[in-house]
Amino acid sequence: MDQSKLTVSASAQAKNGRLYAVIWYQEQSTGRSKPVWRTLGLDEGAKQSLVNRRLRETVNAFEEELNANVVEPICNDADLPIYDYLVKWLKRVRNSLQLTTYIGYNKVIEGRIHRYFNCRKDLTVGTIRAKDIEEFYDFAFSEGVSASTVIHYHAILHKAFSYAFKDEAINANPFDRVERPKRDKFQGKSFTEEELVALLNVTRNDPIYPAIVLGGCLGLRRSEALGARWSRVNYEEKTILIDTKIVEDRAIGKHLVIPVEVMKNKSSKRTLTLPQPVMDMLTEWRGRVDMYRTMFRESYNREYDDYICVDQLGNLLQPSYVTNHFAMLLRKHGFRQIRFHDLRHTFASILINKNKPLIEVSNFLGHSDISTTANIYAHLDKASKQGCADTITEIFDRKEKKGT
Repeated sequence: MDQSKLTVSASAQAKNGRLYAVIWYQEQSTGRSKPVWRTLGLDEGAKQSLVNRRLRETVNAFEEELNANVVEPICNDADLPIYDYLVKWLKRVRNSLQLTTYIGYNKVIEGRIHRYFNCRKDLTVGTIRAKDIEEFYDFAFSEGVSASTVIHYHAILHKAFSYAFKDEAINANPFDRVERPKRDKFQGKSFTEEELVALLNVTRNDPIYPAIVLGGCLGLRRSEALGARWSRVNYEEKTILIDTKIVEDRAIGKHLVIPVEVMKNKSSKRTLTLPQPVMDMLTEWRGRVDMYRTMFRESYNREYDDYICVDQLGNLLQPSYVTNHFAMLLRKHGFRQIRFHDLRHTFASILINKNKPLIEVSNFLGHSDISTTANIYAHLDKASKQGCADTITEIFDRKEKKGT
């Protein structure tokens, strides 16, 4: 069949305040007529002469594509159900996201968002309204999630719909019309100095002992502790470079543990001075790893020789395993329950209660901004508050002395 002789018909149609060319053409493989949507880049109500000109230009461009055999019928994103659009959007932007960000977005979309919107396929990108969004947030709150989690949903959905707006699938982002939930005032749990020392003593022979030490004595995030590497340790300077993290990807049919040398932010890549307990742990653990390597020989995985936190066979520790095993250890030894991440809060709380400046704590934690540290730990910063009070007191003391 000669495609150049195929009949093409078109008309301008309005959708959500924008104008589109709906072009009907005959598909070569089936002989059936199919529609293709192309944006005219005009608002509904534009001058007819301008609409006609844009329509001719769009149809001409389409016919050139048709003759070149490059036409792909395009489904208008505005007609897609919410979940289907989010899956499509995430595939489009995957290459522009950090792996950890992509994994996080995918987990959110395939979780509660999927469960809710898969039962509401009547809601499409073009029809969802502010009240529909608020109903989803109410549903999430009814399942006991925190405001911070709903804020995370809002951020992802807003970003996805901004993409649809940029693509002219919709004429406004409906999430702009919804008030973002207010974040809960967060105060992480933490162990006392005595509890931390006791925990380190009873877990000394446990597989996740190095991770516990790195979390409690350096304030590392779980992913950073598991990504700590022998080659980054400077024994003469007693420092360690934090530049690798371990992420977990539970893709369909497989479970991957992946080292990533792209940190959360610029401040996350940092060189830290090692306290003596960490130096002692590294020396002891290095000897233990060498023993396992000799003991298990060919069965030992040499791929991750540079990583500190590995199991007896040299495999990387899974982040989820560390979380679950840590909770089990606390129950086993009679400690009160905290999260593994709360070891980081324990580290920060101890320093702040010892009157260490907030900026130094922030740098150690790898926060991108001191305001992050202040928001989390301001309630502990007694030193700066007392310092401010002392300054005012000294001013008045000097004035009183001059007056006498």
